[in-house]
Amino acid sequence: MSWTSALAIYFVLWWVVLFAVLPWGVRSQAETGDVHPGSDPGAPAVAALGSKLVWTTVVSAIVFGLVYWLYAQRLIGLDELATMWGPRK
Repeated sequence: MSWTSALAIYFVLWWVVLFAVLPWGVRSQAETGDVHPGSDPGAPAVAALGSKLVWTTVVSAIVFGLVYWLYAQRLIGLDELATMWGPRK
């Protein structure tokens, strides 16, 4: 796997993990009882984006490391991943 392929896979994986991590620990303004005028009561009281970015990077690195290890051990290949759920020939 070239470094550009690895970087592209990590980039896509990072964004997927970000959307999985975003809801972690979110409490709405209505739950905390501190609704700001003009905002939706379901809006987060504290976004904590810095910690979510760190968690996203950590989780993405672990998942990417596992995928890269499987690839390096020749247990999976990029061709198998591309055709795993695609049309059969």
